Amino acid sequence: MRGRCLTVVLALLAALACGRASAQDSGYPDRIVTIVAPSAPGGLYSLFGRILGNKLEQRLGRSFVVENRPGASSVVGALAVARAVPDGYTLMIASGATMAVNVTLHRKLPYDPAEDFVPIALIARVPEVLVVNAQLPVRSLADLVALGRTRPLTFASAGPGTAQHLEGELLKSALGLDMLHVPYKGALPALNDVVGGHVDFMVTTIPSVTGLIAGGTVTALAVTGPARAVALPDVPTTAEAGVPGYTASAWYGLLAPKGLPADIRARLESAARTALGRPDLLARVNDDGAAASGLGGPQFAAFMAAERKRWGEVIRDADLKLLDN
Repeated sequence: MRGRCLTVVLALLAALACGRASAQDSGYPDRIVTIVAPSAPGGLYSLFGRILGNKLEQRLGRSFVVENRPGASSVVGALAVARAVPDGYTLMIASGATMAVNVTLHRKLPYDPAEDFVPIALIARVPEVLVVNAQLPVRSLADLVALGRTRPLTFASAGPGTAQHLEGELLKSALGLDMLHVPYKGALPALNDVVGGHVDFMVTTIPSVTGLIAGGTVTALAVTGPARAVALPDVPTTAEAGVPGYTASAWYGLLAPKGLPADIRARLESAARTALGRPDLLARVNDDGAAASGLGGPQFAAFMAAERKRWGEVIRDADLKLLDN
Protein backbone atom coordinates (compact mmCIF):
# COMPACT_ATOMS: atom_id res chain seq x y z
CA MET A 1 0.00 0.00 0.00
CA ARG A 2 2.76 2.40 0.97
CA GLY A 3 4.57 1.57 -2.27
CA ARG A 4 1.47 2.26 -4.34
CA CYS A 5 0.88 5.58 -2.50
CA LEU A 6 4.48 6.61 -3.08
CA THR A 7 4.13 5.73 -6.76
CA VAL A 8 0.95 7.85 -7.04
CA VAL A 9 2.59 10.80 -5.25
CA LEU A 10 5.63 10.64 -7.49
CA ALA A 11 3.41 10.46 -10.55
CA LEU A 12 1.44 13.50 -9.41
CA LEU A 13 4.62 15.46 -8.74
CA ALA A 14 5.96 14.53 -12.16
CA ALA A 15 2.71 15.59 -13.80
CA LEU A 16 2.77 18.88 -11.89
CA ALA A 17 6.36 19.51 -12.94
CA CYS A 18 5.50 18.73 -16.55
CA GLY A 19 2.48 21.01 -16.33
CA ARG A 20 4.62 23.87 -15.06
CA ALA A 21 7.20 23.30 -17.76
CA SER A 22 4.48 23.12 -20.37
CA ALA A 23 2.89 26.34 -19.08
CA GLN A 24 6.25 28.06 -19.26
CA ASP A 25 7.03 26.73 -22.72
CA SER A 26 3.62 27.07 -24.36
CA GLY A 27 1.79 29.53 -22.10
CA TYR A 28 1.67 33.28 -22.51
CA PRO A 29 1.81 34.38 -25.17
CA ASP A 30 0.24 31.70 -27.33
CA ARG A 31 -1.13 34.07 -29.99
CA ILE A 32 -0.53 37.54 -31.45
CA VAL A 33 -0.18 40.41 -28.96
CA THR A 34 -1.47 43.85 -29.97
CA ILE A 35 0.41 46.97 -28.88
CA VAL A 36 -1.92 49.96 -29.23
CA ALA A 37 -0.28 53.21 -30.30
CA PRO A 38 -2.79 55.97 -29.45
CA SER A 39 -1.68 58.15 -32.38
CA ALA A 40 -1.61 58.31 -36.15
CA PRO A 41 0.92 56.03 -37.91
CA GLY A 42 4.46 57.26 -38.31
CA GLY A 43 5.05 58.97 -34.96
CA LEU A 44 7.20 58.06 -31.99
CA TYR A 45 4.41 55.99 -30.43
CA SER A 46 4.53 53.68 -33.46
CA LEU A 47 8.31 53.74 -33.62
CA PHE A 48 8.83 52.65 -30.03
CA GLY A 49 6.02 50.11 -30.35
CA ARG A 50 7.79 48.49 -33.30
CA ILE A 51 11.25 48.65 -31.71
CA LEU A 52 10.19 47.04 -28.43
CA GLY A 53 7.64 44.74 -30.08
CA ASN A 54 10.33 43.22 -32.30
CA LYS A 55 12.50 42.45 -29.28
CA LEU A 56 9.59 41.00 -27.32
CA GLU A 57 8.86 38.73 -30.27
CA GLN A 58 12.41 37.42 -30.11
CA ARG A 59 12.20 36.84 -26.36
CA LEU A 60 8.69 35.41 -26.11
CA GLY A 61 8.28 33.66 -29.44
CA ARG A 62 5.03 35.28 -30.63
CA SER A 63 4.22 38.24 -32.86
CA PHE A 64 3.71 41.68 -31.31
CA VAL A 65 1.91 43.99 -33.75
CA VAL A 66 1.33 47.73 -33.49
CA GLU A 67 -2.22 49.00 -33.97
CA ASN A 68 -2.74 52.77 -34.32
CA ARG A 69 -5.81 54.25 -32.61
CA PRO A 70 -5.47 58.04 -32.86
CA GLY A 71 -7.79 60.68 -31.48
CA ALA A 72 -8.19 63.38 -28.81
CA SER A 73 -4.51 63.66 -27.82
CA SER A 74 -4.20 59.88 -27.26
CA VAL A 75 -7.43 59.68 -25.21
CA VAL A 76 -9.24 57.41 -27.72
CA GLY A 77 -6.51 54.77 -27.76
CA ALA A 78 -5.88 54.91 -24.02
CA LEU A 79 -9.57 54.46 -23.23
CA ALA A 80 -9.77 51.44 -25.55
CA VAL A 81 -6.85 49.80 -23.73
CA ALA A 82 -8.26 50.66 -20.29
CA ARG A 83 -11.45 48.81 -21.28
CA ALA A 84 -9.67 45.82 -22.86
CA VAL A 85 -9.56 42.35 -21.33
CA PRO A 86 -6.49 42.28 -19.02
CA ASP A 87 -5.06 39.06 -20.41
CA GLY A 88 -1.76 40.43 -21.76
CA TYR A 89 -2.87 40.41 -25.39
CA THR A 90 -3.66 44.14 -25.50
CA LEU A 91 -0.85 46.47 -24.42
CA MET A 92 -0.22 50.17 -24.99
CA ILE A 93 2.62 52.49 -25.81
CA ALA A 94 1.92 55.59 -23.72
CA SER A 95 3.61 58.96 -23.53
CA GLY A 96 3.85 61.77 -21.03
CA ALA A 97 0.76 63.28 -22.65
CA THR A 98 -1.22 60.06 -22.17
CA MET A 99 -0.22 59.34 -18.60
CA ALA A 100 0.73 62.70 -17.08
CA VAL A 101 -0.48 65.78 -18.97
CA ASN A 102 -4.02 64.70 -19.94
CA VAL A 103 -5.17 64.20 -16.37
CA THR A 104 -4.85 67.95 -15.66
CA LEU A 105 -5.34 69.36 -19.15
CA HIS A 106 -8.69 67.65 -19.84
CA ARG A 107 -11.76 68.82 -18.02
CA LYS A 108 -13.02 65.27 -17.50
CA LEU A 109 -10.65 62.51 -18.55
CA PRO A 110 -12.52 59.23 -19.20
CA TYR A 111 -9.67 57.11 -17.83
CA ASP A 112 -7.52 57.29 -14.71
CA PRO A 113 -3.79 57.07 -15.53
CA ALA A 114 -2.96 55.93 -12.00
CA GLU A 115 -5.74 53.36 -11.56
CA ASP A 116 -6.68 51.93 -14.95
CA PHE A 117 -3.29 50.64 -16.11
CA VAL A 118 -0.46 48.36 -15.04
CA PRO A 119 3.00 49.83 -15.79
CA ILE A 120 5.39 47.40 -17.47
CA ALA A 121 8.46 49.43 -18.44
CA LEU A 122 9.63 52.92 -19.26
CA ILE A 123 11.06 52.48 -22.75
CA ALA A 124 12.86 55.75 -23.47
CA ARG A 125 13.23 59.38 -22.61
CA VAL A 126 13.42 61.65 -25.63
CA PRO A 127 15.17 65.00 -25.22
CA GLU A 128 14.05 67.85 -27.43
CA VAL A 129 15.91 70.88 -28.70
CA LEU A 130 15.30 74.61 -28.53
CA VAL A 131 15.77 76.19 -31.96
CA VAL A 132 15.55 79.82 -33.07
CA ASN A 133 15.28 81.47 -36.44
CA ALA A 134 18.81 81.67 -37.82
CA GLN A 135 18.42 85.35 -38.73
CA LEU A 136 18.04 86.36 -35.10
CA PRO A 137 21.20 87.71 -33.42
CA VAL A 138 21.07 84.73 -31.07
CA ARG A 139 23.72 82.02 -30.79
CA SER A 140 23.18 80.88 -27.21
CA LEU A 141 20.49 80.68 -24.58
CA ALA A 142 22.10 83.67 -22.88
CA ASP A 143 21.66 85.62 -26.14
CA LEU A 144 17.98 84.66 -26.21
CA VAL A 145 17.56 85.89 -22.63
CA ALA A 146 19.28 89.15 -23.53
CA LEU A 147 16.93 89.60 -26.50
CA GLY A 148 13.97 88.83 -24.25
CA ARG A 149 15.00 91.70 -21.97
CA THR A 150 14.49 94.13 -24.85
CA ARG A 151 11.17 92.87 -26.22
CA PRO A 152 8.62 90.07 -25.72
CA LEU A 153 9.61 86.75 -27.30
CA THR A 154 7.30 84.48 -29.27
CA PHE A 155 7.36 80.69 -29.27
CA ALA A 156 5.52 78.25 -31.54
CA SER A 157 3.82 74.96 -30.75
CA ALA A 158 1.76 72.27 -32.44
CA GLY A 159 -1.29 73.50 -30.52
CA PRO A 160 -2.56 74.34 -27.04
CA GLY A 161 -1.57 71.77 -24.45
CA THR A 162 0.97 69.99 -26.65
CA ALA A 163 4.47 69.15 -25.46
CA GLN A 164 5.91 72.15 -27.33
CA HIS A 165 3.42 74.44 -25.63
CA LEU A 166 4.02 73.14 -22.12
CA GLU A 167 7.80 73.11 -22.58
CA GLY A 168 7.63 76.72 -23.75
CA GLU A 169 5.56 77.67 -20.71
CA LEU A 170 8.07 75.91 -18.46
CA LEU A 171 10.92 77.82 -20.08
CA LYS A 172 9.01 81.07 -19.73
CA SER A 173 8.70 80.43 -16.00
CA ALA A 174 12.34 79.31 -15.63
CA LEU A 175 13.72 82.38 -17.41
CA GLY A 176 11.22 84.88 -16.01
CA LEU A 177 10.67 86.45 -19.42
CA ASP A 178 7.65 87.84 -21.24
CA MET A 179 6.81 85.26 -23.92
CA LEU A 180 3.80 84.93 -26.20
CA HIS A 181 2.59 81.46 -27.18
CA VAL A 182 1.68 81.09 -30.89
CA PRO A 183 -0.27 77.85 -31.46
CA TYR A 184 -0.49 76.03 -34.80
CA LYS A 185 -2.37 73.00 -36.12
CA GLY A 186 0.62 70.70 -36.05
CA ALA A 187 4.35 70.74 -35.48
CA LEU A 188 5.31 71.20 -39.14
CA PRO A 189 3.49 74.52 -39.72
CA ALA A 190 4.83 75.74 -36.39
CA LEU A 191 8.38 74.88 -37.39
CA ASN A 192 7.86 76.45 -40.83
CA ASP A 193 7.03 79.78 -39.20
CA VAL A 194 10.14 79.60 -37.02
CA VAL A 195 12.17 78.99 -40.20
CA GLY A 196 10.35 81.87 -41.91
CA GLY A 197 11.08 84.27 -39.07
CA HIS A 198 7.44 84.79 -38.06
CA VAL A 199 8.05 83.28 -34.60
CA ASP A 200 11.25 83.53 -32.55
CA PHE A 201 11.73 79.98 -31.30
CA MET A 202 10.32 76.54 -30.66
CA VAL A 203 11.11 73.49 -28.54
CA THR A 204 10.73 70.46 -30.80
CA THR A 205 11.87 66.91 -31.51
CA ILE A 206 15.48 66.43 -32.54
CA PRO A 207 14.92 64.30 -35.68
CA SER A 208 12.60 66.96 -37.13
CA VAL A 209 15.29 69.66 -37.15
CA THR A 210 18.67 67.97 -37.58
CA GLY A 211 18.66 68.74 -41.30
CA LEU A 212 17.60 72.35 -40.70
CA ILE A 213 20.33 72.79 -38.09
CA ALA A 214 22.97 71.33 -40.43
CA GLY A 215 21.76 73.58 -43.24
CA GLY A 216 21.91 76.72 -41.10
CA THR A 217 18.18 77.42 -41.37
CA VAL A 218 17.67 77.34 -37.61
CA THR A 219 20.10 77.63 -34.72
CA ALA A 220 20.06 75.06 -31.93
CA LEU A 221 20.58 76.65 -28.51
CA ALA A 222 20.13 73.75 -26.06
CA VAL A 223 18.79 70.23 -25.70
CA THR A 224 16.23 69.76 -22.96
CA GLY A 225 17.41 66.44 -21.51
CA PRO A 226 19.84 65.83 -18.64
CA ALA A 227 22.65 64.88 -21.06
CA ARG A 228 23.75 65.92 -24.52
CA ALA A 229 22.01 64.18 -27.39
CA VAL A 230 23.95 61.73 -29.53
CA ALA A 231 22.49 63.34 -32.65
CA LEU A 232 23.62 66.84 -31.57
CA PRO A 233 26.86 66.37 -29.62
CA ASP A 234 27.91 70.02 -29.92
CA VAL A 235 24.68 71.45 -28.54
CA PRO A 236 24.75 72.03 -24.75
CA THR A 237 22.06 70.93 -22.34
CA THR A 238 19.86 73.59 -20.80
CA ALA A 239 21.81 73.14 -17.55
CA GLU A 240 25.10 73.73 -19.38
CA ALA A 241 23.54 76.73 -21.09
CA GLY A 242 22.69 78.35 -17.75
CA VAL A 243 19.22 77.03 -16.81
CA PRO A 244 19.95 74.09 -14.47
CA GLY A 245 16.36 73.64 -13.29
CA TYR A 246 14.92 73.11 -16.75
CA THR A 247 14.56 69.61 -18.20
CA ALA A 248 11.74 68.54 -20.47
CA SER A 249 12.28 65.16 -22.04
CA ALA A 250 9.34 63.42 -23.66
CA TRP A 251 8.98 59.78 -22.65
CA TYR A 252 7.31 56.57 -23.79
CA GLY A 253 6.42 53.45 -21.85
CA LEU A 254 4.67 50.08 -22.10
CA LEU A 255 1.49 49.51 -20.08
CA ALA A 256 -1.35 47.00 -19.83
CA PRO A 257 -4.96 47.21 -18.59
CA LYS A 258 -5.58 46.97 -14.87
CA GLY A 259 -6.03 43.40 -13.68
CA LEU A 260 -3.16 41.88 -15.63
CA PRO A 261 -2.20 38.56 -13.95
CA ALA A 262 0.99 38.80 -11.90
CA ASP A 263 2.78 36.03 -13.80
CA ILE A 264 2.15 37.66 -17.18
CA ARG A 265 3.22 41.03 -15.83
CA ALA A 266 6.44 39.50 -14.48
CA ARG A 267 7.16 37.82 -17.80
CA LEU A 268 6.58 41.03 -19.77
CA GLU A 269 8.69 43.08 -17.35
CA SER A 270 11.56 40.61 -17.57
CA ALA A 271 11.44 40.46 -21.37
CA ALA A 272 11.23 44.25 -21.68
CA ARG A 273 14.11 44.78 -19.24
CA THR A 274 16.29 42.36 -21.22
CA ALA A 275 15.32 44.00 -24.53
CA LEU A 276 16.03 47.50 -23.28
CA GLY A 277 19.49 46.42 -22.18
CA ARG A 278 20.51 45.17 -25.62
CA PRO A 279 23.13 47.33 -27.39
CA ASP A 280 21.38 47.08 -30.76
CA LEU A 281 18.14 48.46 -29.32
CA LEU A 282 20.02 51.27 -27.60
CA ALA A 283 21.70 52.19 -30.88
CA ARG A 284 18.37 52.26 -32.70
CA VAL A 285 16.81 54.52 -30.06
CA ASN A 286 19.85 56.78 -29.89
CA ASP A 287 19.56 57.40 -33.62
CA ASP A 288 16.40 59.31 -32.78
CA GLY A 289 18.05 61.41 -30.09
CA ALA A 290 16.65 59.31 -27.26
CA ALA A 291 18.09 57.39 -24.35
CA ALA A 292 16.66 53.97 -23.53
CA SER A 293 15.43 53.39 -19.99
CA GLY A 294 15.20 50.27 -17.89
CA LEU A 295 12.71 51.40 -15.24
CA GLY A 296 10.38 48.53 -14.37
CA GLY A 297 6.85 48.51 -12.99
CA PRO A 298 7.12 50.09 -9.49
CA GLN A 299 9.83 52.57 -10.50
CA PHE A 300 7.91 53.44 -13.66
CA ALA A 301 4.75 54.04 -11.60
CA ALA A 302 6.62 56.41 -9.26
CA PHE A 303 8.12 58.22 -12.25
CA MET A 304 4.67 58.76 -13.78
CA ALA A 305 3.28 60.07 -10.49
CA ALA A 306 6.08 62.64 -10.32
CA GLU A 307 5.43 63.65 -13.95
CA ARG A 308 1.72 64.13 -13.27
CA LYS A 309 2.53 66.44 -10.37
CA ARG A 310 5.12 68.40 -12.32
CA TRP A 311 3.10 69.05 -15.48
CA GLY A 312 -0.07 69.63 -13.49
CA GLU A 313 1.68 72.53 -11.79
CA VAL A 314 2.85 73.91 -15.15
CA ILE A 315 -0.69 73.76 -16.57
CA ARG A 316 -2.22 75.43 -13.51
CA ASP A 317 0.47 78.12 -13.28
CA ALA A 318 0.00 78.97 -16.96
CA ASP A 319 -3.79 79.08 -16.41
CA LEU A 320 -4.35 77.06 -19.57
CA LYS A 321 -7.83 76.54 -20.93
CA LEU A 322 -8.97 73.00 -20.14
CA LEU A 323 -9.89 70.69 -23.01
CA ASP A 324 -13.17 68.87 -23.47
CA ASN A 325 -12.92 65.31 -24.77
